[in-house]
Amino acid sequence: MVITATELKSSIGKYLSLVEDQDVYITKNGKTVAILTNTKQNKVEAAKALFGIIKNDSESLEQIREERLARYESSD
Repeated sequence: MVITATELKSSIGKYLSLVEDQDVYITKNGKTVAILTNTKQNKVEAAKALFGIIKNDSESLEQIREERLARYESSD
C-alpha cells in the first residue's frame, strides 16, 4: 500500500493496524521516503528486499555499488 505522509499523520492508527498484513510505503512530494513494515516478518527476506542478493562471489563491492546507484538513478 502506498500513502502520503499527510494520510499517515491523520490516520496513523489505521495504518499501524494494516501493517500487520502488508508493508505501507509513505511518500512525500511523490517520492517514497519511508516504509512501515511488520517487525515479525522474516528478517532474511527483509534484508534481501533492502540490499538484494550478491549473485556472484567474484563481484566486487564496487561493482555492486555501481549497479545499485544505476538502478536508483534510473528510478527517479
